Order: sequence, then C-alpha cells, then structure tokens
Amino acid sequence: MTKKTINIILGIIFILFAVMQINDPDGWLWFVIYIVVAAICLYSIFKSIPKPALWIIILALLAYCGFHFSLFMDYLQTDNKEELFGEMVYEKPYLEGTREFLGLLIAAFGVMYQLKKTKT
Repeated sequence: MTKKTINIILGIIFILFAVMQINDPDGWLWFVIYIVVAAICLYSIFKSIPKPALWIIILALLAYCGFHFSLFMDYLQTDNKEELFGEMVYEKPYLEGTREFLGLLIAAFGVMYQLKKTKT
C-alpha cells in the first residue's frame, strides 16, 4: 500500500473517531483532537508538513496521554478487561481514562506515521 492510500484510510478513520465523539460530555475536545489528526493525514497527501510541527503535535498528544497513564495502569490491574468496551460507569473512572489514553496514543501514532519518508 502506498503512503497516499494509508493516509486516506487514516484520514477517514480519524474523521469517524471525531464524529463518534459528538455526544460525549467533553466531545468538542476530542472532536478537535481527532479532526486535527485527520487533517494532518489528508494534508500530507498533497504537501509535506515540517517535521518540527509534527514533533510538537506528537509530544503534545503524548503529554496529554501522560495525564491518563495512572488510570490506564489502574485498568491493567482489573480482572474484567472486557468492561472497557461497555458502558461508562462513574464508579470506575479508569474506564474513561483508559479509553482516552488509548485514543491519544492512536492519534500520536497517526501523526508519527507522517514522519515516515516517502519512497520515490
């Protein structure tokens, strides 16, 4: 698969991620995060983005990811891993924290892919 094809797929995936956040209480934040990553993937099809800008975005995503790391560690210590895919339970904040941690990690990897050099 070419980098262009992969970027189209990534762009569509992150647009879908963004749309799925609309009904969330803090959906605007996640919508912006995912739509920015989608825009980076789709823009990269036509023009390259300066690596320092990509690194700043990657570091920002990973820094925000760090805020959720302790909740992710709490989740890893639970017995019922399937509950991550169930309904949000307010007594278990590690569920939402883990989802946000993983979402930010996926977004960071989407931007990291843009650092890959295109073969000519």
